[in-house]
Amino acid sequence: MKNKIIVIIPAYNEEASIVKVIAAIPEIVSEVIVVNNNSTDGTETAAKEAGATVLNEPKRGYGHACLKGMEYLSRLEEKPDIVVFLDGDYSDYPEELTSIVAPILEQDMALVIGARVPELREKGSMTFPQRFGNVLATFLMRVFFGSRFTDLGPFRAIQYNKLLALNMEDKTYGWTVEMQLKALRKRYRYVEVPVHYRNRIGISKVSGTLKGAIFAGIKILSWIFKYSLKK
Repeated sequence: MKNKIIVIIPAYNEEASIVKVIAAIPEIVSEVIVVNNNSTDGTETAAKEAGATVLNEPKRGYGHACLKGMEYLSRLEEKPDIVVFLDGDYSDYPEELTSIVAPILEQDMALVIGARVPELREKGSMTFPQRFGNVLATFLMRVFFGSRFTDLGPFRAIQYNKLLALNMEDKTYGWTVEMQLKALRKRYRYVEVPVHYRNRIGISKVSGTLKGAIFAGIKILSWIFKYSLKK
């Protein structure tokens, strides 16, 4: 039986990159959903012209955009088997999606994280706050939960039914770590797949600003300590 794969791309002011992202997504994907997160540029028009389904989420925040995409999936008559989350800034390599979903298709993994390993990262593609935050967050997850995660990378795939069972709720920067923490608590089978990572097109709305980096760090750590107290 052919598995239905849908991609969700949160996008805020990604007019310069979104067409490249959509064009590089493999044909095994049934539908590409771009969630226009209150952009002030031509992201919406560019994504539509590139063939994506475009949803509009006026509430700013990565989690808000992802939840909007999930709301759309819930209304589909034929639900997907696998959902892939991918950034719209062209820092990920969308063509590596086949490697991301392979452990789900071949080994029945519940969750696959695209790990931005140093040897596959373009110089300058991850800022110091990003690198430090990843090291600290994954270290704490290892200490508190015995996890094997090394990255909070946004390029990831998850079985749709498993995603629903997580009852995702974070509206902003904590979406990725929330998913990983809840997957750990539910003892989902997971794996990381090394992926390439390049300098994004445009300026990051999170790591590119001091305010964004601080808020993201606080949100990520708050999720980790919240779940550590539930043990």
